[in-house]
Amino acid sequence: MQNIPTDEDPVLTTTAAAQMLGVATSTVQLWMESGAIASWKTPGGHRRTRRSAIEALLARAGPASALLGVEQPLAAVEPEFLLQGGEAFPTGPGEARRLLALAGTGLIDSAEEERFDRIARLAAIVTDSPIALVSLLTAKRQWFKARVGLEARQTPREWAFCSHAILHDGPFTVEDATADERFRENPLVLAQPHIRFYAGVPVRDRDGLPMGTLCVIDREPRRLRAAELQALRDLAEIASQEIQGRQA
Repeated sequence: MQNIPTDEDPVLTTTAAAQMLGVATSTVQLWMESGAIASWKTPGGHRRTRRSAIEALLARAGPASALLGVEQPLAAVEPEFLLQGGEAFPTGPGEARRLLALAGTGLIDSAEEERFDRIARLAAIVTDSPIALVSLLTAKRQWFKARVGLEARQTPREWAFCSHAILHDGPFTVEDATADERFRENPLVLAQPHIRFYAGVPVRDRDGLPMGTLCVIDREPRRLRAAELQALRDLAEIASQEIQGRQA
């Protein structure tokens, strides 16, 4: 790219790159910062790239994300699978790619399936928990593919304990949510289902990206025994295999 005269390969702002790709400017900013789009910072701290870098992506995949390793056109992706910037929940550096991979599974808003319901039931039984969920995380909500002990089918993403859990390789536990500054003011703690204890293990697609979690919840502070944690890990692996089977 350095051999191309600059007048033939102009510098693009994040806004101009976003217009070419058909995504939000904040999404391009995230891709630049993660290295998915080659870029540099100006002395004023603004990201810039070359038009040739964006054209190369479009040539390989059309208006699709070669950057993110998914096949669907970005223009066809529902807004809830695209980051808009300023999210009120924690995210990892691969969140943009994770969201598009989740969109590609077709799981969100899909019908109930016994194979996922069975996993949630077993998780509740082996951990002696009143609530168990297979929870999937879009940019706007956590949606429950399977649930035991909870009538709600979804909550806002910013309420999701699972947003923290997917940032971990193994189990993420909260023994008493009222004593944890991250969660003590959470609506799910202050009101129904009055979460006190939470344990979640990521469920992953075939590329290892966390689509959500298998989690268990209690209304009393507690901790899981080692055998219970291992059972939760094993069941999360089974849930991951079910997700990966849909991708085959």
